[in-house]
Amino acid sequence: MIKILLVCSAGMSTSLMVNKMKDAAAQRGIEAEIWAVGDAEAANNIGNADIMMLGPQVRFLESKMKGIAGEKPVTVIDMQAYAMMNGAKVLDQALKLLGK
Repeated sequence: MIKILLVCSAGMSTSLMVNKMKDAAAQRGIEAEIWAVGDAEAANNIGNADIMMLGPQVRFLESKMKGIAGEKPVTVIDMQAYAMMNGAKVLDQALKLLGK
């Protein structure tokens, strides 16, 4: 089971991406728990995640989120994949960072 936390300004703009990523994972037979929160809730959710992915609109928070995440990987979602709502590509980005 892979647990992917998406972070954006208010947790709303990434909700569509969450669904696209869940669909991509299901099509590949990958067990994944994927959810989105606003940046204010990131610290309360990172304990349940394997990786934190930031929406491009909050890329300026990357160093802060790395401090919150400790040893867990933090990355900014590829801007083009985000703009196109390409859940498969964003899922691939997470899997690569996790070495899977």
